[in-house]
Amino acid sequence: MENFFEKKAPKNRIFLLVFADILLIVLSGFLALYIRHDFKFENMDMQFVKAEAMTLPLHLLVTLTLFVFFKLYRSVWQFASTNELLNIIGACTISIVLEIIYMAILKVRMPVSYYPMKYIILVVGVTVVRFTYRILRTMQEARVGSGKRERKRIMVIGGGEAGAMIIKEIQNSHYLDQQVCCIVDDDPFKQGKYIRGIEVMGTREDICRLAFEQKINEIIVAMPSVPKAKVKDILNICKETNCNMRVVPGLYQLINGDVSVSGLRKVEIEDLLGREPIKIQLDQVMDYVSGKVVLVTGGGGSIGSELCRQLASHTPKQLIIVDIYENNAYEIQQELQEKHPDLNMVVLIASVRNTNRMDKIFEQYRPEIVYHAAAHKHVPLMEYSPNEAIKNNVFGTYKTAMAADKYGVRRFVLISTDKAVNPTNIMGASKRICEMIIQTMNNHSKTDFVAVRFGNVLGSNGSVIPKFKKQIEHGGPVTVTHPDIIRYFMTIPEAVSLVLQAGALAKGGEIFVLDMGEPVKILDLAKNLIRLSGYKPFEDIEIKFTGLRPGEKLYEELLMSEEGLKETENSLIHIGKPIELDEELFLRQLEELRVIAEEDRGDIRKKVQEIVPTYVYESN
Repeated sequence: MENFFEKKAPKNRIFLLVFADILLIVLSGFLALYIRHDFKFENMDMQFVKAEAMTLPLHLLVTLTLFVFFKLYRSVWQFASTNELLNIIGACTISIVLEIIYMAILKVRMPVSYYPMKYIILVVGVTVVRFTYRILRTMQEARVGSGKRERKRIMVIGGGEAGAMIIKEIQNSHYLDQQVCCIVDDDPFKQGKYIRGIEVMGTREDICRLAFEQKINEIIVAMPSVPKAKVKDILNICKETNCNMRVVPGLYQLINGDVSVSGLRKVEIEDLLGREPIKIQLDQVMDYVSGKVVLVTGGGGSIGSELCRQLASHTPKQLIIVDIYENNAYEIQQELQEKHPDLNMVVLIASVRNTNRMDKIFEQYRPEIVYHAAAHKHVPLMEYSPNEAIKNNVFGTYKTAMAADKYGVRRFVLISTDKAVNPTNIMGASKRICEMIIQTMNNHSKTDFVAVRFGNVLGSNGSVIPKFKKQIEHGGPVTVTHPDIIRYFMTIPEAVSLVLQAGALAKGGEIFVLDMGEPVKILDLAKNLIRLSGYKPFEDIEIKFTGLRPGEKLYEELLMSEEGLKETENSLIHIGKPIELDEELFLRQLEELRVIAEEDRGDIRKKVQEIVPTYVYESN
C-alpha cells in the first residue's frame, strides 16, 4: 500500500498544484476588482465583474498553458530557488500582457489599476503556494532529523560560491549526516553576515577558537580559486584543531559535473561498483548458524574477517578463527571482543597445510560448520611461486576437508573464484582443483561440501581500489594493465552474504554462483576514482597502461560452458551443475601433484593441466 501511494505521489502533487493555480487565477481577477473598489462589494461595478467572468475561461487556458511552458509543474519545489521564482514571474508577466492584448482586441474595458493589482496577487499567490511546500518539507525534515543520531558539526572555510554550494547540498541532502554550524572568511565585509542561514563568524585567526566553541567535527575548505599557498596556510591552521578536513576541488570541476559536491565525503567502494549493491536478508537464513560451533579458516583476511563479523552477530555457540598471520588474527580478535563482549571466541594461529595441527583443532573444538577462506589469492605472485599455490590452496583445502569429514562437520563451505573457470593462471587452476576436491568429498561423506564462486572483491587486501587510492595520493600515475580489461566485482559484504546464504541453502556438492550483473571496465573504475578524489583523469592524474601481467586475462567467467545453471529460491544465486569426473583417476593425480609440489619441481603446471584440462598456460 505504501509503495502504491509513493508511486502516485508525484501525480497527486501536480493535481493539487493545478487546482491551487486555478483558484488563484480565478480569485486574482475578482480580488483585484474588490481592492480597486476600496474593499466594498457594493461599490463594485458589475460591468467589470461580468467582463472578468466572460474572459475568465480564456485567461485560465492561457495562464495554465504558460505555467506548463515555464515548467512550474515539473520543478522539484522541495529545492526551489531563484530560478523557480524567475519562472513564476515570467509566466505571470506574459499572462497579464496577453490579457491586456486580448482585452483590447475584444474591446473589453477594465480599470487601469486592475492589471498591476491582479499581476501582484497572481505572482504572490503562486509563489506562496510553491514555496510553502518547501518550507513545510524543511520543517518536517528538521523534526525527523532531530530524532536521528547526532549529526557531524561542520565548519566551512570560504564564503564564496563554492562554500554556498557546499552548504546548500548539505542542507538539502537526505544522505549526509552533517550540519554546517559556522562559516569562516577573511573578507571583512562578510563578517556577521549570513549565507543560507549560516553566520560568518570570523577569519582564519578564529578557526581554532570557533572549532572549540562550536564543537566542530569536520572542516571543509571551500576556496577552489584561492592560490594553493594560501590554502596550505589555512590547512596548517586547521591541523591544530584535530578535526577531519576536506578540500573542495577546483570550481570548474564542480560546474562541469566531473565532481559532485557530495563527493566531498570519503569515496565509498559502492560508488565504484557500477550497479546497485545486492541486499540479502540474512536474518531469514541464519538460523542454522545460531547456537552452533563455527570455524573460519583465513579468518583474519578480507573475506574471512567479514565472515567473522557477520557470524558474530548471529549468536553462534562458539566462533573459532584460524589464521596463519598473527597480526590479522589479532586485529579481528580485538574488534570482535569490543563489539561482542559476550561472544565465545577462540583465535588460533595455524596453517591449513599442517595435517596434525588441523586434526587437533577439529578434534578439540568439534566445529559443526566450516567456512574455508584460507588461500593464496594474488595471481601474479602465485605465477612465480606455483608450488606454494598448490601446497596452500589445494592441499590446505584437502587437509581441512579431510578433518571436517573425520570429525563430523555438518557443512563445509569453500570460498572459490571466477578465476577457476577456464583458468589462465596457477591460482585459478588451484581453486578449480579445490572445487573438484569438494565435489569428490561430498560423494563419500556425511558432511555437506559446497563451493561459492564469485568475482573480484572491491576493497580487499591487494585489490585495485586500495592500490589506485595510494597512487592518487602520490599524484599518480594510476596503473591499469590494459584499456579493455574487465572484471566482475562485488563488495566484501555482498561476497560474505553469498557465502552465508550458500551455507544455508547447501544440500551438498553445489557450486553456488552469484548473478553480479554486467562486468566493470578497470579503466572506468580508475577514472571514477580519480574524479571522486577531485581530479581529472589524464590531466591532473595520469593513467598508465602497463600490459597484462603473467597469468592474467582480459575477462573472467563465472561458469564453465559444461556446467549450466539451476535457479535457487534467491533469484540472484544460481547453482552450477557439477562436472562428472573420474574420482579414482583424480585422487591418483592428486597424490602425484602432492609429490611434485613438495619436491618443488618445475613441471607442476603440466601436472595441473592434466587435472584441469581447461587450464591454459604459456610454457617456457
